[in-house]
Order: sequence, then C-alpha cells, then structure tokens
Amino acid sequence: MANTTKNQVAAADKVRAYAKNVDQTPRKVSLVASLVRNRTVADAVVILNHTPKQAARPLIKVIESARANAVNNHGFDGKTLTISTLSVTTGTRLKRFVPASRGRALPFEKKSSNILVEVTGAIKVKKAPAKAATVEAEATPAKKATKEEKK
Repeated sequence: MANTTKNQVAAADKVRAYAKNVDQTPRKVSLVASLVRNRTVADAVVILNHTPKQAARPLIKVIESARANAVNNHGFDGKTLTISTLSVTTGTRLKRFVPASRGRALPFEKKSSNILVEVTGAIKVKKAPAKAATVEAEATPAKKATKEEKK
C-alpha cells in the first residue's frame, strides 16, 4: 500500500492533502485525475467510484483526506468544497531486473506517483452559544443552595 501523508497549508483559502509513493505509474494516475480536475469534491468522489481503473482508489483516498482536513482542521463547509489543484508527479523509481534467456537479466523500473490535492470552499460560520447553556449555569447554584437549606 502507499505511504500517505497529510499536510495542511497555512493559507486560509486552500487546504492540501498528499499521497506519496503510490505504487502506480504517474501516466496512468494522471489519466484518471484529469476526469475530476476543477470539480466539486462530491462530484469527484461519485465519478471516481464509477471509474473502472485501479488509479481511482488512491485518488478517492487523497480527495477524502483533503475534505477531512478542510472540515475538521480548518472549519470549511464540506458542501462547498471544490478541487482547485490536482497534480500527479513522479515518485521514487525502484530499479529491478527480470530474468531473460541465456542467463541474462533485463533491467526495468517500478514507477510510483505522488498525488497532491488542494481544495477551496466557503468557511463555515460558527454559531453563537446557545442561551440554554447560560440558563442552566444560573440554575445550578440555586439547586445547591436549596439542598444546603434542607440540612
């Protein structure tokens, strides 16, 4: 499986998520990535769930990670998130050999990809604290006082 790391950006308008060393070639992953560039996160997930390519699975994971970062860590509204940047770059390459006839060994490279997703959206407005909480806070000392009077 791929080693995934998440990184949140200090910028207020974009939130990032990375997946590094995904064990698929960048050419194959970027073919699937081009299907969902500049779309909403919800649309992208639906499209990738119905895409019959292996590269769709790591892309879904990174997009969901970016959504979770934006909602949980940065206070964005999950319904308004759109993919602003979706970049697939080359990862590390492992040199391997395949046996050939007459005792030879032919070299080949196992290629990997790095996937970067940046999402933007509207920041969720925080609600004012409920008045019921302040009413309960005032009512609690009165209850204690009545218990003390009974003693």
